[in-house]
Formats: sequence, C-alpha cells, structure tokens
Amino acid sequence: MLKSIEKNQFKPINRGYNSVFRSNRLSLGLVVPIETYGMGAVPTMKDHIERVQLVEKLGFSAVWLRDVPFNVPSFGDAGQTYDPFVYLGLLAGQTEKIALGVASVILPLRHPAHVAKAAATADVLSEGRVILGVASGDRPEEYPALNLSYSDRGKRFRESFGYIQRMSEDTPVFENSYGKPYGGMDMLPKPASGKLPLLITGGSQQETNWIAQNGDGWMLFPRNTAMQAQIIADWRSQITAAGRSNQPVMEPLYIDLVEDPDTPPLPIHLGLRLGVKHLKSYLKSRQAIGINHVALNLRFNKADVTTTLKKLADDILPDFSNGNN
Repeated sequence: MLKSIEKNQFKPINRGYNSVFRSNRLSLGLVVPIETYGMGAVPTMKDHIERVQLVEKLGFSAVWLRDVPFNVPSFGDAGQTYDPFVYLGLLAGQTEKIALGVASVILPLRHPAHVAKAAATADVLSEGRVILGVASGDRPEEYPALNLSYSDRGKRFRESFGYIQRMSEDTPVFENSYGKPYGGMDMLPKPASGKLPLLITGGSQQETNWIAQNGDGWMLFPRNTAMQAQIIADWRSQITAAGRSNQPVMEPLYIDLVEDPDTPPLPIHLGLRLGVKHLKSYLKSRQAIGINHVALNLRFNKADVTTTLKKLADDILPDFSNGNN
C-alpha cells in the first residue's frame, strides 16, 4: 500500500509547485486581474496589489498571470495588461508565500533564452514560487505582428520548450532552430531549486504522448465531467507507460458567485453562475476525477470582489488543500 501511495505522489520541483499540487487533493487559486470587467476587454487594475495580498492572506494557494502581448479585438480580453515577467518581479517583492503562476507564456512568440532568463530571475526573487505554464498560442493575429508564422508554431513550441529546459543545466551544449549555446557560456541565475516547473496548456499543437513524456503537468480547459475524467485517465496511463512519476492537472473556471448559496449552476463563458453550495459540489467532483488545482476567474462576477473572496475563503477553502496554510 505504501508503495502505491508513493508512486502516485508528484515529484517535488520548487516551493510554489509543491504547495499547489498535491496528489489526490485539489487547491484553489485566482486568475489576475482579480476584478470584474465583463462588459469590456480591458480591466482597470485598480487595487491590484492589495487584492493579490488579500488572496495570499486568505489562504489561496496561487495567483495566475497571463501572456497577452496585444489587445486583439476578436479575442476580447487584454488580461492583466502588464507583461507577465515584469509583473512577476513586482509580485515577488509584494508577497511572501503564495505561488506565482503564468497561464500561459506563448512560447513561439518569444525567444526561449529570454523566457528562461526572466522566469528563473522571478523564481529566485520569489524564493522558488514561480510555476510556468507554456502554450503554442491561439490568437493568429499576433503572429504577423511579430513577423512570425502561425502554421509551424507547434514545432517552434517543442524546440523552445527543450531550450528552456536545457538552460537549467550548467554550461549546456546543444543546437536547435533557436540557437547554439556552446563554448562554456552559461545562463544565470539558475532556478531556485535547479529546475523550472513547465506545465503544458491544452494541446499546444502536440500529441498527448509528447505532453505525457515532457511536461510537469497539464492545464486543461473545462469539459463535462465524464469526458474530462477519461482524458485525464488516458493521459496518466501514458505517463505511467513512459516510466515517469505522476503529474498534476489544473483547470481554469470563470465564476459568478451569487448571494443565495442554493442557486443551481447556470453556464457562463468557460464557467458557471451559481451559489456557494453548488460551487463546493462542483469542485469536489473535479477533485474526484483527478484535478489538482482550479484557478478561479472573477471577470464575470457581479458581486463585490472583496465580499466574494471572503465568502470563498470562509465557505470553500476549508474543504480543500491549500499550500499556503
């Protein structure tokens, strides 16, 4: 029995990853900006630092930034508007224990040397609290703006991913389409624990077995429970077949938390409008199918943000594992 339990545990990577992801448990985080802006694409970012600090104080395990280089009208969401790596550096100095995630860096739009340098810097400054989600990108308009091809982003994603992994090594020597580090040169700083956790978002133009063989976890978009359970079970079977240790799964969820706790769930964009009792039931059902973290997004939430956060902390957090506690 002990061997079975040990086999299912996630391999430790850094302070943030280890606190957020625990086998057979679910933790909760918040997507930044922590505000309501459902009527437009651009948030105000009002009181943004104070809200991240409040989320940390209340015991949520992570906050998640996004990589949105351009405010694309057809996409309809500018994210937190700030560059994620600059913002990670600020949050590293304004918080103490909450994990700082990015969901997700669009690898084909950036040189991997810059991603590796910026992410490792933020990880060291935060004492090992950075979790790096990575993706191939889903906004075609951004690619011509940077004179890049959209059609081959899957190949560039793989090569960027490998480049970033190698930058954690001492004086790595290799060659791919992004460059050829050689001659004893090195990149500093190294991540706080010697490795950056890299979670793959969606398919990222890759086969599922590649994700199982290479990622440190998987970020999935919400689906119905039966379908999501099957996808997770198949993927974890591929992880086992590859001889790797178990890997975590996380999901985002937009919520509009209403005052009446008994309000049943109604669909909204990538989420639900519901009362706190049904939210708790929903999260327990996700935990039961093997999801380890849910990042709540309050963009469409109509109630006062601070009131909602405190209601979540009082009525939801006690039922779930939180690395900050």
